[in-house]
Amino acid sequence: MRMALCGSVAALGVCAGTVAAAPPPQETDRAGLQSALDAVHQAGIPGVFAEVRDGGRTWRGASGVADVATGRPVTPDMRHRVGSITKTFTAAAVLQQVERGRVRLDGPIGDYLPDLVPGERGRKVTVRMLLNHTSGIAEYIPYAFPSIQGPEVSSRSLDDNRYRTFRPAELIALGLAAPPTGEPGGPTGVYSNTNYLILGELLERVTGTPAVDYITEHVIERAGLRHTGFPTGPRVKGPHSRMYEGLWGFLDPPRDYSVYDMSWVMTGAGLVSTMEDLNRFYGRLLAGRIVDASSLAQMQRTVPVRALDGSTIEYGLGLHKVVIPECGTFWGSDGTVWGAGTMSLTREDGGRRMSVAINLMRWNRPDASGTPQPHPIDDALEALYRQALCGDGKPDGRPSH
Repeated sequence: MRMALCGSVAALGVCAGTVAAAPPPQETDRAGLQSALDAVHQAGIPGVFAEVRDGGRTWRGASGVADVATGRPVTPDMRHRVGSITKTFTAAAVLQQVERGRVRLDGPIGDYLPDLVPGERGRKVTVRMLLNHTSGIAEYIPYAFPSIQGPEVSSRSLDDNRYRTFRPAELIALGLAAPPTGEPGGPTGVYSNTNYLILGELLERVTGTPAVDYITEHVIERAGLRHTGFPTGPRVKGPHSRMYEGLWGFLDPPRDYSVYDMSWVMTGAGLVSTMEDLNRFYGRLLAGRIVDASSLAQMQRTVPVRALDGSTIEYGLGLHKVVIPECGTFWGSDGTVWGAGTMSLTREDGGRRMSVAINLMRWNRPDASGTPQPHPIDDALEALYRQALCGDGKPDGRPSH
């Protein structure tokens, strides 16, 4: 899911395309990075941890707690639910099938899944449109979790679905039944997790293997990741933090949702990983070691996409593009699920990489009109991202979108 982290990140100037000028990348400033992490914790995030790579140098740091009740500290090697970063893995798996000739990137999805996406929509929506969110197919989350919408927001549907096992087809049906967000192939996309659940079904149809198994063997293992995988139950295996959901102030204090059945968003946002693994993955993807050069070029063809919070991002096939003047062009993704947020960006030459995890989501309380208001966490995260990506936490002005 990509529901709120990019909302805050777009305001931070990291998600929406172009960031204000900053000095060229410098040697990793370990003290500065730790200070920036500490500032995020002090601003209100219970726990934050990160890995930053700069050439052959690697820095890992953490600040705050993994459990607010016990005071157990977060550590840099913790596993974390990484949300929509999963989409890059799913997209890479689909591109591998394109390379093998089993899938046509501009082929109609109805050619492969006529029962799932039937009729005119199946004929008009292509695989590419699903990958870059220009399909016009709506998001299913408001229908699967109705209590998080409207004037009387509550956590009821989050709590009711904690241990529920969803079938992808039932979630996809919710998105297909909702009013379309636009015509297939329009100039601007609208972010939708429904697209990536359909892609999961596509993978299963063309490979004869469950999508999570195919992605595990051909993307995760191919990248040499040791601590990344799809959960097989509601609990995260291995060292991890509790994950606190604020629900825009409607949960006060925030509630722990680290135990949760992730079938509600599996091939769209279900992965668990570490910051080390994410930096390794994006580095190898951009080096052409997960998909070939032509596939990577397709993944890096971006269109403007409107996120669920209304911000606009430059989105390719499972990849975000972020341009920082004098600092470089970065590729990666951000992601959020209930209580957990992650950002991972790698400079296109692979030299500078940043992955950051936080264990609180949707901290921005709305005003009387329902608009989420700025919070000190936003500024602290902005400074951390700039420090990690550019070697300087002092922005020269605001971002241009």
